[in-house]
Amino acid sequence: MTVVESRPCVLVFAGLDPSGGAGLTADAHAIAGQGAHALTVCTALTVQDNDRVYGVQPVDAELVLRQARVLADKVAISAVKIGITGSAANARAIAEFIAWLRERQAMAHAPPGAAPAGLLPALAAPDLPVVLDPVLASGHGDLLSRDDAAQALAPLLPLTTVLTPNGPEAQALSDATRPDAQAHALRARGCRHVLITGGHGDGDEVVNRWYAPGPPTARATATAGHATAHDGPPARVSLTTAAAHGDQPARAGLAITAAPSASDGGCHREWRWPRIDGAFHGSGCTLASAIAAQLALGLPTAIALEHAQHYVYHALRDAYAIAPGQRIPLR
Repeated sequence: MTVVESRPCVLVFAGLDPSGGAGLTADAHAIAGQGAHALTVCTALTVQDNDRVYGVQPVDAELVLRQARVLADKVAISAVKIGITGSAANARAIAEFIAWLRERQAMAHAPPGAAPAGLLPALAAPDLPVVLDPVLASGHGDLLSRDDAAQALAPLLPLTTVLTPNGPEAQALSDATRPDAQAHALRARGCRHVLITGGHGDGDEVVNRWYAPGPPTARATATAGHATAHDGPPARVSLTTAAAHGDQPARAGLAITAAPSASDGGCHREWRWPRIDGAFHGSGCTLASAIAAQLALGLPTAIALEHAQHYVYHALRDAYAIAPGQRIPLR
């Protein structure tokens, strides 16, 4: 008898990039690279190449919902990843769909006699991971939404498990300048975890900062792909020289530990990556999708973030060109 492999599925809401470097194509490749499967719901058609965006046509919100509902009626969804929504109407529709999906999953696992569907709170079943890449503009500043992109994301933030803004996005969404203050503001709006990436910064290192709920005393250690939890003093993270020189994926022997956030009492961790020269198309899509896939596989958040960042680092290191300008990550 043939045993058929099954893979956890990530429901992706994002736009279609004809260059294949970002959007749904990047999401599908990155999710497959983690061993999961992408269910791709198109929120917008774009006119773009590997550098610039020349036009965005949002998909009608009802059509976005129809795509998602058909998939949810047949396929078990283990995580959700959201990229550009294309419009405020689409963002509201996606938020309503996620609340409905979480409620349905909560009822499916509820004991007999639990509250009937429709009576559970809108944020029911938060165990369904939702990763939001809050794309406000292209790398060149080209707009990706017909509406105010920052305001359009408002209904999605309270439903978000992991938010992955870069520095400019974190500032635009929070009106704060320091990462601690940005994370505090974003978590106050409902985001459970915030990973602020440092690719838009300066210096020889890219510093990614994770802010999370809970006391800053837990420490997770990832060694050779295995995760364990410990108690211990907080510390910062620095990558091994193997990662810096690209000898091979540097998971073995790498420890990640928690450091307290002075602003909100949560804990955060820092990852420091050697900065890679050049510009890349779809790096944010790749990171958020890899995180969503890792969460769909059932990994703890700390380990999912760790593995996803390793994946992105090597995808950027080995990026290839399709034309002058931004390179395409090798996913």
